[in-house]
Amino acid sequence: MFEKRSNFLMLILIIFNVFIFSCSRTDPVTGETVRIEPNPDKKAREFADKGGGIFGDINNKKSGSTNFEFASSNILWRATLKSLDFLPLLNADYMGGVIIFDWYSKDLNSNEQIKITVRFLSPELRSDSIKIISHKKICEENGKCTTTLLSDNFSNEIKESIIVSARSLKISDLKKENK
Repeated sequence: MFEKRSNFLMLILIIFNVFIFSCSRTDPVTGETVRIEPNPDKKAREFADKGGGIFGDINNKKSGSTNFEFASSNILWRATLKSLDFLPLLNADYMGGVIIFDWYSKDLNSNEQIKITVRFLSPELRSDSIKIISHKKICEENGKCTTTLLSDNFSNEIKESIIVSARSLKISDLKKENK
């Protein structure tokens, strides 16, 4: 009887140790034990607090800034919304670094529409900091539609418009700061 109880307690102890130590790993480079967070929400929050994300350390609690404040101070983001304000907005994900505009047609009866997606690759004011992807949809009278990727020239014109707008916003912001 005592032997069965001892074996049972030993089994419980082994299971407990496996459970406790399964949440940590050893770093192969430093040899340190690294705890793995099993909760994905907590893990994502820790990563963001350390400076993760496309725009770097935007959730730094010491700076007192919030996503909204940073989004409104990012020149490229503001310039994109200003330059393409006539397009209907479908999705804007600041943390993901993308703005997707919905299908747009200048005329209500037009069978041609365009759709533009802006991807932010860097928060710096440079022409390679954003990527423009534009599509054109042509619908026939029978309801059949074809979608094609527009030329790089069209996308580059939009990109240049955004960059020019960003430069003028930056100049006006600097003038406001100097007053």
